[in-house]
Amino acid sequence: MTDITITEVAPQTVLGMRRRGFYQEAIPTMLMELFQYVEHEDIPMAGAPLFICHETTPEEAMRAAEEGTADIEVAIPVAAPVPPGEHAPEGATCYTLPGGTMVRAVHKGPYNSTETTYNEIFAWLAKHGKEVTGLIREAYLNDPSEVAEEELLTEIFVPVAS
Repeated sequence: MTDITITEVAPQTVLGMRRRGFYQEAIPTMLMELFQYVEHEDIPMAGAPLFICHETTPEEAMRAAEEGTADIEVAIPVAAPVPPGEHAPEGATCYTLPGGTMVRAVHKGPYNSTETTYNEIFAWLAKHGKEVTGLIREAYLNDPSEVAEEELLTEIFVPVAS
């Protein structure tokens, strides 16, 4: 059973980008593009890399995953606002990701097995009479090139009314 809590999340300044595609293909590719740019420009990072899901229901996300039409956004928290330079990935923008009251859970294991944790979160939301009020996000707490798949940690945040 996953530990699910309610927490307050502060707004974050992020460098992000959005594209459409398959989650499993686009997320790592897009994050790598952002990491390379941040490293090249020596932009200080201020947190774990993020995926922001623009599909608003589990059914929409599953359909988008199957069809390769997912609205995918990835972002890297940065220490201060930075206008994207000439070497920035296509569509890169710096903005403030809203904070607020969120349900939080940490998934341990491969990225392609997060569905079990999401199912637990949605069951918890139903049991506690909570509705999703914004974009769900994932923070990737460790590096898949440094730890085994079974040790990957994905922090999931689901915005809810307080």
